[in-house]
Formats: sequence, C-alpha cells, structure tokens
Amino acid sequence: MSAVLDVRSAPVLSDEDRARAEHYAVLSRLFASAPDAEFLRKLPALAATWGSSRNALGQAWLMLGDAARSIDAEQLDDEYTRLFLTIGRPDVMLFGSFYMAGFLMEGPVVELRADLAELGLGRRLGVTESEDHIAALCDVMRHLIVTGPDAAGLGRQQLFFTRHIAPWFEALCDALERAPDARFYPRAAALVRAFFEIERLAFDML
Repeated sequence: MSAVLDVRSAPVLSDEDRARAEHYAVLSRLFASAPDAEFLRKLPALAATWGSSRNALGQAWLMLGDAARSIDAEQLDDEYTRLFLTIGRPDVMLFGSFYMAGFLMEGPVVELRADLAELGLGRRLGVTESEDHIAALCDVMRHLIVTGPDAAGLGRQQLFFTRHIAPWFEALCDALERAPDARFYPRAAALVRAFFEIERLAFDML
C-alpha cells in the first residue's frame, strides 16, 4: 500500500520581507502593552543590528535603543499607563477610527472588520481592544507578509496598509511626539513614522 503525503511548506521569505515582518512584530509589542524588562533589554541589541546614521529608519532605531537604555520597566509601565490607559480620554489614542473619523468604533472599524473577515481573520478570544488598535494592525500586516510573499500576497498587504494604516499613522506619531512628560514613546514615534513611510513609498510604487 502506498500513499502520497501532501506537505505544504511555509513560504520562503526574502531578507527584506523577513526584516519587514520583524519590524511589524516589534511595533506591535511596543504598543500592545508596556514592554517588560526582557523586551526592553532586547531593544538596544535590535538597534545595534538595524541602527544607522545614514537614513531616517536607522536613526530612529539608534534613538529607540538609547531610550531603552535610559528607562526601566517600571518607569515605562507608568508612562504607558499614563499615555494610553487613563480613565476617560487618554493623552494618546492608539485606535485608527479616532484619527480617521473623530470617534472610536465608527465606520473605519466596520470596514476593517469586513476586510479582516475576507482575509479569514478576526479578534482573538479574550482581547478587549478594538481591531483598529495599532498593535493589532501591525499583527495583521506581519501575518500577511509571512503567509503571502508572492504577488497576490503583496497586493493584499498593499490594500490593507493603504486602507487601515496609511491614513492615520502620521497623526498618531504627531500625538506621540507631543505627549506630555513622556521619555520613551516620542522616540518610538520616530520608528513608527520612518518605517511606515518606507512601507507607504514602496506600496505607492507597485
């Protein structure tokens, strides 16, 4: 008796796509919750790998590495809570609908949920944040990169980024840079801005 086992290997990523996926993973971790001590210790090493004085993204990494060395996990937890989790309206909103529509849970979330459903994606059980949280959107982009490095997958990445991240990331960065009494997240804003600007320019050339 013989049988054929159909084994579908994971897509092979280029170095560029692997780096893109890793950047989205870092951004998601930065904003999903306050970075813990272990992740905070990793940031200077990442900055040493990706940092450079030759371009905006490299410079942003160097600044973030310096910020990570100058703050501890407890201080960063306080900053995260103060900026993003204050009762009432936080100093900085991390939800796309706020920047695109002026209110949370408006039309942009409806459109996002429709696009996620078409991609076969949805909110994980136990997650309370809306799907338009910047960390969740970064998770989706990372997923689209690692599962679809072909031309069709690139088209899905372009569509998702153009609809759900490009319209508002600059406003988020502006808010982070103006955040009162913040030491770490204004530096994170530089990384968000530089990386997303590269993504936007690359997608515009498709």
